[in-house]
This record gives sequence, C-alpha cells and structure tokens, in this order.
Amino acid sequence: MANTNYRDTYARSLEQREDFWLEASTAVTWTKPPVAALDDSAAPLYRWFPKATLNTAYNALDRHVEAGRGDQTALIFDSAMLGIKRSYTYSELTGLVARFAGVLRSQGVGKGDRVVIYMPMIPEAAIAMLATARLGAVHSVVFGGFAPKELAARIDDAGPSAIVTASGGIEPSRHVEYLPAVAEALALSGAGALPVIVKSREGFAASLEDFPGWLDWDQTMEQAFPAAPEDVAATDPLYILYTSGTTGTPKGVVRDNGGHAVALSWTMANIYDIGPGDVMWTASDVGWVVGHSYIVYGPLLAGATTLLYEGKPVGTPDAGAFWRVVQDHKVNVLFTAPTALRAIRKADPQAAELARYDISSLRTLFAAGERLDTETYRWAGAVLGVPVVDHWWQTETGWAICANPRGLEDLPFKPGSPTVPMPGYALTIVDGTGAPVEVGEEGNIVLGLPLPPGTLTTLWQNDDRYVSSYLAAFEGSYATGDSGYQDADGYVFVMGRTDDIINVAGHRLSTGAIEQVIASHPAVAECAVIGVADPLKGQRASGYVVLKAGADSDEAELVRELVALVRKNIGPVADFKHATVVQALPKTRSGKILRKTMRQIADGDEYVVPSTIEDPEVIGQLLGVLRPDGAA
Repeated sequence: MANTNYRDTYARSLEQREDFWLEASTAVTWTKPPVAALDDSAAPLYRWFPKATLNTAYNALDRHVEAGRGDQTALIFDSAMLGIKRSYTYSELTGLVARFAGVLRSQGVGKGDRVVIYMPMIPEAAIAMLATARLGAVHSVVFGGFAPKELAARIDDAGPSAIVTASGGIEPSRHVEYLPAVAEALALSGAGALPVIVKSREGFAASLEDFPGWLDWDQTMEQAFPAAPEDVAATDPLYILYTSGTTGTPKGVVRDNGGHAVALSWTMANIYDIGPGDVMWTASDVGWVVGHSYIVYGPLLAGATTLLYEGKPVGTPDAGAFWRVVQDHKVNVLFTAPTALRAIRKADPQAAELARYDISSLRTLFAAGERLDTETYRWAGAVLGVPVVDHWWQTETGWAICANPRGLEDLPFKPGSPTVPMPGYALTIVDGTGAPVEVGEEGNIVLGLPLPPGTLTTLWQNDDRYVSSYLAAFEGSYATGDSGYQDADGYVFVMGRTDDIINVAGHRLSTGAIEQVIASHPAVAECAVIGVADPLKGQRASGYVVLKAGADSDEAELVRELVALVRKNIGPVADFKHATVVQALPKTRSGKILRKTMRQIADGDEYVVPSTIEDPEVIGQLLGVLRPDGAA
C-alpha cells in the first residue's frame, strides 16, 4: 500500500475505496485481472471485482510451486489425540488436492456444484475444501459435531452433488461416530442418493462396509486423474457456511472467490504480519469461519505454513498442550479463542507448564470468538511475553472488523478493546433510531455499505432474507448485532450482543461490562452474566462464575466481594446482588458462551440446547442453579 500508517490507510480505504482495493488485488494471481473494483448496480447487494476471473486453490497452492517454493512446508498436521505429526510440502499438497479434485470430478462434481464436507480435524478436510475450490465448485463445511437433523437441514438448503466425510472425530473421552449421522441425515433430507466419499479411520464402530455404495477415500485417490484448476468469476461463490441456529432454516453465508482472496491476502500481510516461510497456527476447527479463513485459505494464499491441530488446550494431555505445539513446530503466530486461554489459565494459573517449553519462535498471540476479558488479556501477555491482539469479527464478515494491524503499524493496546476498525469497514455507533451517539456512549455497532471484499455477499439463494436479517434495521448499514462504544482515540469496545443489554429499573446496562469487573477478581477463571426476569425491576443481573484451579474461596464471601467490585466499578445502578459458583459454563465448540440459553432456562422459557454445545451435560448441571424451582 502507498500509505504505511493506520490512520492514512483507513481514511483512504473509505475515501478512495475502489483504488484501495484494486491496489490490494495485485497480491492475487488472476487469469483475467479486474479493471473495476465494485459493482453497485444491484445495491444493497454489492459485488467485488466484476468480470475478473481466477481460481482460489491455484492461488493457495500451484502458484507457490511455480514460483520455486514447492519444497516449502505448506501444512503441518499435529494430532495430540493420536500422537501423530505429519508435514506436507506445497508440491505434495498441490498433488493431493489435484487428485481429490479428480475424484470429485469423477463423481460428477463440476463448476458451481455444491459439496458438503463433514469432517474432523484431519488433513483430508483441508484437501477436500481446496479440491472443491479447484473445480470451481462450492463447498459447505458442516462442523463434525452437528446432529443428523442439523446436518440434514444444511444438505437440504445447499443441494449438494456429493458428501465428503470420515469415520469420525476423536475426543479425549470418546470417539464421535460420523457415518451413522451422515446416513441418518441423508434419510431425513430430500437429497436422495448422493455419492458419499469416506476417509476411514481406525477405532470406530461403524465402517465403510456398513454402507454399501459409499466410496473409500484412499481407493478413489489411487484411481483418480488429477484435475486442473478451473477459472471462475471473482463474483462466483467459493463456499457456503451456515451460521449456528437452534430453530428454523439455517442461514447460509455466501463467500465469493475474488473478494475473499484479496481480503485474506491483505489481512495476512497487514493484520497478522505473516508471509512466505512463517508458521501460523489457528487453533480452531475447519467447521468454523476462523478455520476457513486462517487454517485453510489465509496462510496458504500468503505462501506461509499452516498448522492443523487435533486436540484440546487442556487434557491432551495437560495445560501445556498449546506450548508444546508452539515449540515443536516453531509457531510464529498463534490465533485462538479467549475461552481456550481461560481454560489454560483455570487449570494452570501460574503457567507452570509453560516453563517446560521453548516458545521463543512466537511473535504474537491473536484472540477472537468471545470478548477477551481484561484479566485473561493481561495474564496471557505476562506469561507469554508477546503482544496479545484481541480482534473482533463474525462468520458473516470472514475477517476482522476491528484489530491491531501488526503488519501495518503497531498501535498502542487498550485492554478490553479490539483496537480500531480495519480498512474498508465504515464503523459507526448509533442509537435505536440510527442516529450517531456521542463519543464514549454505548450503542449499536453498524457498518456502512458497501462492506469490504471478503465479507458475505448474500445468503444462499435468499437475497431477501439477507436484506431483512442484516440491512433492514439501519438504512444504508449492516447491523452487526453487537453493542459497544468508541472512545476519543477511535478505539472500539465491543460489550456484547445487543440482546445482552439488560434493563434494570429503566437503566440500560451491558452484561459485558459487569462480566469484565467480575473477571478481575483473582479467584475467577471465567464468568457469564445474564439478565433474568424480575417482577419489580424488569430485569436483574445474575452472575455465574467458574473458579481457578486451587482457588479457595468461601462462596458467600466471594459473592460479597463480587457485589462490592461491581458496585465500586459500575455503581449502585447495576443493582448486582446475585452470583453463583458453577463447575462449568455451557459453550459451543467454537467457544461462545450460551448466554441466551442460560437466560431462557432461568426465566422458565422454552429452550433448545444447540447441537453445537461442547458438553451437553453442563446444561443438566446448571438446571438446578438456573431453575431452583426444579422445573425441567
């Protein structure tokens, strides 16, 4: 970029939008380069780089081989569950992807067709995604933990031409069988007979022999002819990723090819400061947007080495698991969820396990997925001795809305803030009518249209739902659904979902702000605050806390201390009087705390336990706490 500081770069991205992104597009190899950046002819539906063509998988793989870097490591697989480590060079990975693209092509998959991928964290998951992109087809990765009903809903909506799966996933305490789930999902759906390609793994009850007609990954790979990359329009879809939901038809977020490649390439250089030869480990799952963007596509587009990890932050085997991986593979950038950091801190608050490992290769720790509370931020920075970058984004955006752009300019950090809006995001804080609020005042976080490249272009086959879900609340803007404020320096503070704002006797309070105060207590590992119905004040704040390992606190005394903390830091207006110690909080497998479900249980409303929940037993444990009347 012509400008090398954040302020000028950000201003240019909004004032000279097309020039900015056309310049950024030169990081991508095109078969037909773009001459225009933005097509606004169907506004509020926008398209980036109209009439340009490319292939995303070629950009992630072949071009690096052609540039003479075929022997560089592209992908590292580390399975703490199986004790396996394996590396793939760019040449090897390109060959495997080309061959599996040939497998898909032999099953009738072509440009524009959809492929549903239901896989654990194994290399074949990334290979299947890249092979689909190589054909110009559209992948829809479904997290390998969804129940058959949820998988069926996604199959029905995507209308795939093939399914790619594996025997199952391996958890510390169990094996999760995938094949019966796929069979049941196909029976529930209206998809009919589809090719199902299975990567077999040992140790599972169900095997390929139980499902006549299904295809073996290894056998089909032996018989396949490699497929060349297919040109697609920049505006053609690359993937569909369904947002988590407990009821109704899932929302299929659509990502295009051209804008996605340009945006992720920009972020790798400017946000993560990652380039060829660097090692980036995103400790997520390919089923989530973070895995799409920064396990599979981002690092490979940048010519870096990406790491795919099958394991947990604790328990595989201990709270030093992450540090072992950093040491073994000389990781330069680690990207994980705050909930993983809190789990490590809870199990090993003094970071004793860290002393066993050499993590001198680590330059930066990035966190996203849940708000990074101040205490965890400070703990991670202190024990690791590297910058800790909180950044905020969504499945819909595909990359960070707010971050500290480490490759562009090292901005000062402010605990509790994901720093500043990234180029292309015209971020504003508005009230319920859409009017901008004063500096420091909390309101709705909205993004002016058009959104930058790499964000969702629509919902799969449902433009109307896209507009009504995201663009209707505030004219000319995308509603993030989050609340927060911006300070005098332009730093953004995201306080939580707008439905996590509670009304206590007419006072609007952020549960996120109360959580931040509670998390500052030295005995608290993590917490959640919800607003529960109150006959007098409408709602009252109720806190649920998990203690650190070794914390020896009398619960009654702890509650008194937490009440005093909230009163001191937020004021009597919070009317915070209730806190309960719990063993665990209910979370999705991506690390989000299920505050809405907790609130529904506490209020006695009907609730559905999402199929993405990490540990369903936690809900049962909380029932007696959240519903002391014993109602189920």
